[in-house]
Amino acid sequence: MQAWQVHENGEPSEVMRLEEVARPEPGEGQVLLKVRAANINFPDALLCRGQYQVRPPLPFTPGVEICGETEDGRRVIANPALPFGGFAEYAVADARALLPAPDALDDAETAALHIGYQTGWFGLHQRARLQEGETLLVHAAAGGVGSAAVQLGKAAGARVIGVVGGPDKAKVAQELGCDVVIDRRSDDVIAAVKEATGGRGADVIYDPVGGDAYQQSAKTVAFEGRIVVVGFASGSIPSPALNHALVKNYSIMGLHWGLYAQKNPKLIPHCHEKLTELAARGAIKPLVSDRVDLADAPAAVQRVADGVTTGRVVVVPGLNARTEGAAA
Repeated sequence: MQAWQVHENGEPSEVMRLEEVARPEPGEGQVLLKVRAANINFPDALLCRGQYQVRPPLPFTPGVEICGETEDGRRVIANPALPFGGFAEYAVADARALLPAPDALDDAETAALHIGYQTGWFGLHQRARLQEGETLLVHAAAGGVGSAAVQLGKAAGARVIGVVGGPDKAKVAQELGCDVVIDRRSDDVIAAVKEATGGRGADVIYDPVGGDAYQQSAKTVAFEGRIVVVGFASGSIPSPALNHALVKNYSIMGLHWGLYAQKNPKLIPHCHEKLTELAARGAIKPLVSDRVDLADAPAAVQRVADGVTTGRVVVVPGLNARTEGAAA
């Protein structure tokens, strides 16, 4: 089978090599899955760079989230077991962790449902306890993680403020349903949030960016508000001033979604049921901005790493062959 292999750490476009390798052999408790679609996540770039908290042995195949097909033909959602990741024709995954693919979503949308939306659901509901009528501010609202939080916030009845970088991303955020869109490149984020909230600030702030975005969050969070720290896509990890949290009465909440698999695994299928219900009634639908063939995976991972994409970019093995066949 074909699989992208990383033999040394570096930028995805430079270190991913397409190779012919044997199909992975499932270990105890694992299953072999045919990859129908593999969503690209920022951690895939970090894996290539050797900067992720998990460091699989070299060589490895990146790709941490897929829509796969079991040997008996079932469509499922899975997180492949590294080093046999999803940027390949076949992957392996923990049999107990497989989740059924929602009928309402196609393969690419299904591949993009799991990590981003579970992270959003746990962040907004399990951690921040977002309430109907509250104001939710989402940083990087047009990105893969942010767009999921926007949709989940709207589904929960919140007023959503989206912060983005550039007019193209502002348009995407508007189409996603943001009530207010702020372009951090041209607007004063702090002043714009205060104006949009009558000076009160946002009740919940969802931050997958860190760096300057966190500093803006601390200055725009409402009384008894909650800042949910999801990640540091900016590459800068802030140091919160705890005296500031004290005098303003707000909470700083960390969210490591993967930890629930160890500490409270029953919540993950429960969350998936909620997400499936939302997808069935059209309240959420992963924003897949681009679908690329397996052969084009490195360039696509690099674009995600560089922060120039909107929504999700999904690798679909055999896509070029299907497109050529349709054209013929």
